[in-house]
Amino acid sequence: MSVIKLRSLWYGLSALVIAASVVLLVFAGLRLGIDFTGGTLWEIEFMNARPEVEAMRAAIAPLDLGSVSIQPTGEQGMILRFRHVTEEEHQALGAAVRHTGGEFAERRYDTIGPTIGREMARRSLVAIGLVILLIVSYIAFAFRKVSLPVASWKYGIVTVIALLHDVAIPVGFFALAGMFWGYEVDMLAVTAILTILGFSVHDTIVVFDRVRENLSRRPGDEFSLLVARSVRETLVRSINTSLTVVLALGAVWLFGGQSTKMFSITLIIGIIAGTYSSICIASPLLVTWRRWDERRAGRMRAA
Repeated sequence: MSVIKLRSLWYGLSALVIAASVVLLVFAGLRLGIDFTGGTLWEIEFMNARPEVEAMRAAIAPLDLGSVSIQPTGEQGMILRFRHVTEEEHQALGAAVRHTGGEFAERRYDTIGPTIGREMARRSLVAIGLVILLIVSYIAFAFRKVSLPVASWKYGIVTVIALLHDVAIPVGFFALAGMFWGYEVDMLAVTAILTILGFSVHDTIVVFDRVRENLSRRPGDEFSLLVARSVRETLVRSINTSLTVVLALGAVWLFGGQSTKMFSITLIIGIIAGTYSSICIASPLLVTWRRWDERRAGRMRAA
């Protein structure tokens, strides 16, 4: 059965997944990390037994750090999140913790002011928007000589729809991970989204380029059959390329450090979604748009 003939199924499946992502975003939202909100993340590992969370909270209460999040990690580690602090406050915090839990090793200490955090959030959104705009411009230029039966700019619009699909799914996963596992969105998450955009558009262009080639080779073929042929001719290549990347990322997720696990699983989800959208969303959308144009032209002739 042709992928194109089953396009209603693919549209419905994608609509369900995107609707689930939107619901998660509305009701759970994204837990923004200190990269975007400002504040301090402090990860420590105790040399001996790790103190209880309540004992730790009582020890640092006199320092007036505001709302403090304390999360045990591993066997002897803790991650603390609190407001932006000065170096003097950092040293005082270390002394208070050492008095309560004994000697410890500082694994990570990141502190960002709220103004810088807001600026980074703004720049991240601008970067994602700029990438999408440049992708549309490139595709419209690359397909400028393909005007029939679908205009070149429509290839760019269809690609953007597929890209929004590919971004919505990982963002929904961010909301889910934040709700159940306390995951916070940081600059590494933005890097993952930008990587997914690049990989997804590459996969889509491979299919569209084959459509362009077949349009010149078989100008008399029905457009839906020509697109279906193009998908079949690139299907194995697309799946094999994505599979090799997913296997490599799976190894990173299994054997990499804690900080790379969420990054790698986000890329895995995004690459799978991108491969699916290139085959089952972008290409069928070209056919659907062509059918809409034909119906509109028929109504105009009838009028």
